[in-house]
Amino acid sequence: MDAHAVALLMARHWQATHEYAVICLASWSGSASMAAAAAFHRVLGRTGDGALRPQLLVAVREFVKEWAADDAIAAVLPELRKTIGGRGLRAARSVTSERRLLAERAFRALPGASQCLLWHTEVEAEPISVPAGLLGVDTGRAAAALDQAREQFRTGCVRAHRELAPTSECRFYNRLLDVPIRRGGGLLPDVREHLTECRYCRHAAEQLSHFEGGLDVLLAETVLGWGAHRYLDSRPARAAGRPAPAPPGAARAKPGGRHRPVPAGPLAPPRRNARAVLVGAGLTSLALLATVLVTKVWSDDGGVPTPGATWGVVSGNTVRPSPSEVSRNAGSPSTASMGDPVEIGHGTLRNADAGLCLDTRDARTADGTPAVLARCSSAGSQQWIYQEDGLLRSAADPALCLDADAEKRSVVVADCLPRTGEVRYDLTVRGELLLRRGKGLLVAPGKGETVVVTERNGSTGQQWLLESTGAGAPGQQGTHSPRDTESDRPSAGPGGEPSAPGLAPPPLPPSDS
Repeated sequence: MDAHAVALLMARHWQATHEYAVICLASWSGSASMAAAAAFHRVLGRTGDGALRPQLLVAVREFVKEWAADDAIAAVLPELRKTIGGRGLRAARSVTSERRLLAERAFRALPGASQCLLWHTEVEAEPISVPAGLLGVDTGRAAAALDQAREQFRTGCVRAHRELAPTSECRFYNRLLDVPIRRGGGLLPDVREHLTECRYCRHAAEQLSHFEGGLDVLLAETVLGWGAHRYLDSRPARAAGRPAPAPPGAARAKPGGRHRPVPAGPLAPPRRNARAVLVGAGLTSLALLATVLVTKVWSDDGGVPTPGATWGVVSGNTVRPSPSEVSRNAGSPSTASMGDPVEIGHGTLRNADAGLCLDTRDARTADGTPAVLARCSSAGSQQWIYQEDGLLRSAADPALCLDADAEKRSVVVADCLPRTGEVRYDLTVRGELLLRRGKGLLVAPGKGETVVVTERNGSTGQQWLLESTGAGAPGQQGTHSPRDTESDRPSAGPGGEPSAPGLAPPPLPPSDS
């Protein structure tokens, strides 16, 4: 490849590649530039198909992992020894979650042009003109090809589910999973029953649900694995599309989300090195990345927080899965090979202000039943399972999840496969049940016994305590230890990043936004 072409490609892809190197290393040191440069050398020096940006990012991840595994290299690059960086990546069982195996197989099978269109529009959140320019086609043809690429990707996932199915029963349910999800309807009762027993098909259904919204997350987790959500949040085009701050006089929440660190975290970039990382990038982009990395030390992808970060579940009274539950799940031939989302907590959700618990109307566990506040009891309809993937399942019927409709401002229990509503939440250190895609919206009590979707205001009335039945006195509140992938597990998570030892959360910093 001639020097002119290399220069153009580096100008186009250097910033993103370097930013992901910073995420993998958890450091702004010169090693990030070294990893980025090595990735360019490896990818541009070989022939092959596939979109260039994903290849460069994967090469960065692999270089960091290889270097961290070499004690001689780690001795001269001490930043490789960081648990949340190279050391954690080295210890990772797999950089891609088992919950993304179907999508991984399908994405690899796509033509390079389809990969390019999907990656730059979904993950990078860039306009269609960007991948159109990279491919040398007009925007009209690129837009049509993008629709075709999405369909190719989905078809590949369905095919992979059928071809990799561990049992004939899983193959039988292949189309019965795809068609209802595609049409936005509910699954048949026997399909839902199968999903409660089969991890493999449950993961397949979850991956297919991303095609109805959230394809960016699916692609990033599939291709990158490690640091996927941090990379998503670092994209300039994505940040530019975020909503403006609330107008003066509007109620404001104090910080307390699961990613809020103290201001001076270890990822704050040294001023003297700011110019060293600017290759084909402006100071504005660097400042943006610095802000993202400092305010989001770890994320859903399995990253481990620094000692200055706050943790995400508010009550110390949650119950762990019993050994019998673990052994029972492991014994299922159709589930043993696939990893389930880890349970973070299991119990009642008591409102800190009202003292009432989250329940369903008339204690019913049927699709579409409204969520309400009720006097706390040991009723099955008041038992909830909060998982690492953000789902809040009904313990009475694990196929049903708390479903929040941001437009109607209603909260019901519904099928866990999202369509129009939101079924994934962040339970913050303050006990707020935030909609992951709700842009400042959360689940809170409304008038009377109702439970609604409303704007976050930081009040006690919007705080929930996740407690095991009969545990502790009312008002007792504790914290969990740091988690990888937002869970309390001590071992490595789906992305392979090991958890840190238990620490109490530090005081929350004052709000700056």
